[in-house]
Order: sequence, then C-alpha cells, then structure tokens
Amino acid sequence: MRAESSQSDIVLGTVCTVQLFREAKTEIYREIFSRFREIEAMMSANLADSDISAVGGGAGIAPVKVHPEVLDVVESALHYAELSGGAFDPSVGPLVKLWNIGGDDARLPGEDEIRETLPLVNWRDVIVDREAGTIYLRRPGMMLDLGGIAKGYAADEAVRIIGKYRIKRAVIDLGGNVFAYGEKAGKWPWQKLPWRIGIQNPLENRGQYFAVMELRNKTAVTSGIYERFLEADGIRYHHILSTKTGYPVESPFLSVTIIADRSIEADALSTAVFALGWEKGAALVESLEGTGAVFVFDDMSVRCAGGAENSFALTDPLYRLE
Repeated sequence: MRAESSQSDIVLGTVCTVQLFREAKTEIYREIFSRFREIEAMMSANLADSDISAVGGGAGIAPVKVHPEVLDVVESALHYAELSGGAFDPSVGPLVKLWNIGGDDARLPGEDEIRETLPLVNWRDVIVDREAGTIYLRRPGMMLDLGGIAKGYAADEAVRIIGKYRIKRAVIDLGGNVFAYGEKAGKWPWQKLPWRIGIQNPLENRGQYFAVMELRNKTAVTSGIYERFLEADGIRYHHILSTKTGYPVESPFLSVTIIADRSIEADALSTAVFALGWEKGAALVESLEGTGAVFVFDDMSVRCAGGAENSFALTDPLYRLE
C-alpha cells in the first residue's frame, strides 16, 4: 500500500518523523513506529511498567530480568560511561528526577538534596549479567535513565528496518537525532547527492539553523542548552547534569553535534562531549574512527573535530568558524 512520503508521531518523548519519499509504504511506517513504541515501553524511566522502572524498583534488593534489547542498550551506555570517565552515566536517574527539568514540577533542588543524591549516581554500581539476562543496581534508591541513548538506539532500529525492505533513501528525525540514510535523488536519474542536514541554531526557535552538514549514511545528534531548561531566581538551568556536582554542567558550549555511523554512539557522545569540555571532548572524538563533532561556543565561535569541517558549512553570519 502506498503512503505519504513522510510520517510523524509523538513517541519517545518527542516528535518523531520518518521520511521514505517515493518508496513509502504504510506497512513500513507501521513497523517502524511500532518499534519506537516498543522501545519506549521497555526503556522509558517515566513509565511505571517499563524494564527501566522495574530495575529501579529492585535497586539494592535483587537483579531484575529485562528484555535483551535493554541489556544491549545498558551495556552500550556503560561502555560510553567508561569511555568518557563518567561524563555520560546511565545511572543519573536520581538526579534527573530531582530536578525534573522539562517536567511539570521542575524545580531548583536544595544543596542538601543534591549532596544526598550524588552517591546514587555511579555507573560502576550498575551490574549487567548477560547470561542471566538481568540488571542489578547495587544501592537502594538508584535509578537508570536512558534518555541520553535510547533515541539513538531507536534511530538505528529504524535504519535496520529500512535496510530490511531495501529502501534506497530515507531521513529519520527523532527530535534532533537525525539519520541521513543513503543518498538524495538529484535532478537527473544518475545524480546521487548528499543529504543537507541543518544544525539547530541554539539561540533561535526550533527549526532555525545556523549551519548545514552534507551527510551520506551518517547520523547527526545535537545536545544543547536550548533543549530543556528551568528558570529560577533569574537563572536558567539547562538539563545536561554533571554527575560530579549534581548541577547543570558548566560549559563554554551552546551546543555540541556529533556525527557518526551509528546514532546510539552519537546520542551518548553528544552528552558526554558536552560535559567533558573542549579539550577532553575533542580528544575523545578524535580517538574514534568515523566520528566527528561541531562545537558551538557561547561567544558564537564554532570549532570542528574529527574531520567534521569537510562536510560542514555555516549559513548564519553571526557565527564564525575557527
């Protein structure tokens, strides 16, 4: 059955759009969005009956049996936690809940609350038993939060489904997690062009871009101070929390965009690199094959790492490339 060239739905906590263009079929969209809902049902920290909530309920008590996909994503999350020295940490759940930035009851917690919560955030206390199919959190009160990696996994699952149907080109946008699949059709049948993907201007409304990336079979994921924030006592607190201080990361960045082959990697790294800062963040990106980054600083300067400058172009004259 033929379908519209694109389809959107609210799932995974954001507006998700999949474009299959001329190869669009209703059953393919149905399979992709059904998969998104399955991932949300398993991995959301906001659903009481999810695997992630069950693992939190067993914290300090007993290991909890979870779906194989949850094991995969948590293992990947722990890999990036180790790689980043804990800058990315899937056990950040208690801090996320304490602040609840982006939620209806977001608030500025007290110093005592943050001090009491910080010991519950430690990726080394997350125990994955692959053979038993379980996850165990060592300390009572610990909680997992896969908000920094689950959308990346979902985008990669969409790519898997698209590949299964041998679709030639597609663009997947999961609220800023973009995967440019295949190549864009040109004016003539023999023309194959890279996708031009806009990078969100961190100082403007969503949909306003300051630069474009030319991508083929690559993903671009952005983390920035504009995504979710809390304003209290005249101060704006963004949602990227430091696992060391318990407060939003103090960073010179307005945003960080990671370009990679897999969205799960780009998703986790965008958070990690934002928290690590320029020198450590750029060094981490440079150490990973096929991975690039675009750093936007609060003085409107832009720097690239990992070869990202080769496919990057500024479109807003207020920014400058260094």
